[in-house]
Amino acid sequence: MSLLDVFLGTLEVTLPVFAMVFIGIALKRSGWIDTHFVNTASNLVFKGTMPVLIFLSLIKADIDTAFNPFLLGFFALATLATFLLSWAWAIWRVPHTDRGVYVQGAFRGNCGIVGLALAASMYGEYGLSAGGLLLGVVILSYNILSVVVLSAYRPGRSANWRSIAKHIARNPLILAVVTALPFTILEIGLPQWLMTSGEYFASLTLPLALICIGATLSIGALRESHDTAMGSSFMKMVTLPLLATGAAWLAGFSGRELGLLFLYFASPTAAASFVMVKAMGGNAKLAANIIAITTLLASLTVTLGVFVLRVMNLI
Repeated sequence: MSLLDVFLGTLEVTLPVFAMVFIGIALKRSGWIDTHFVNTASNLVFKGTMPVLIFLSLIKADIDTAFNPFLLGFFALATLATFLLSWAWAIWRVPHTDRGVYVQGAFRGNCGIVGLALAASMYGEYGLSAGGLLLGVVILSYNILSVVVLSAYRPGRSANWRSIAKHIARNPLILAVVTALPFTILEIGLPQWLMTSGEYFASLTLPLALICIGATLSIGALRESHDTAMGSSFMKMVTLPLLATGAAWLAGFSGRELGLLFLYFASPTAAASFVMVKAMGGNAKLAANIIAITTLLASLTVTLGVFVLRVMNLI
């Protein structure tokens, strides 16, 4: 297979995902959708269509193939390592008041939407099922570590850990994973009409979520951003994915497992990071700029990363 064939194959994976993001930008700028639509649609995705998508992908999955404790454990450790590395760098290079926002922007990826969409595009049902299980680790680790670092630089505000634990326990994505596991393990089937209806509903998830991401982006963020935003974005999209994926390869991962880990490591900064920064009184504009920059850069960095890994015959 020539390099051109590999590159075109890579574009077939990444372009459909990022094209939907740019469609969202165009729809918002043209006035076809507005902020009210984005808020409503995002709520529908988070509370409805995405949990159904994860639930169906898991009950249809081969649990022996999708469930990999080593992969889950490695991702948790790699997340902790990237978190500590970005924090150490921030202590050295970032102004004190912006360190928490910088660190969260650098390590917290949008795995629930962009990462899962890329995994589904590249690996189909395996990407959805294994990626869905991985989301449990993602949600727990990202939320806990984000609160830790944001609290560390907001001395006048204390974190309400009971509220945070309750929020995580009630997260619809975690509930979807927990609910699906008995069905998967015990091989309990659902009526075909219910499966078909659920698949119709779940099929709204990825295009709608990606359009909403595009609609919330501001191209002006690239012009308005300063060194802190660009530094966090470069850390998120280049440095940490390179280090974490290299560590995964050295740990023995290859093929679709390595590919799945790369897609999750290389996902742009999660939109939820803005919500958490704003709620904790941090620099919300900086958080928004990091989200915008990393999401726009992802179309280039993820495509290049998948291409290089395929050329090296690692995935």
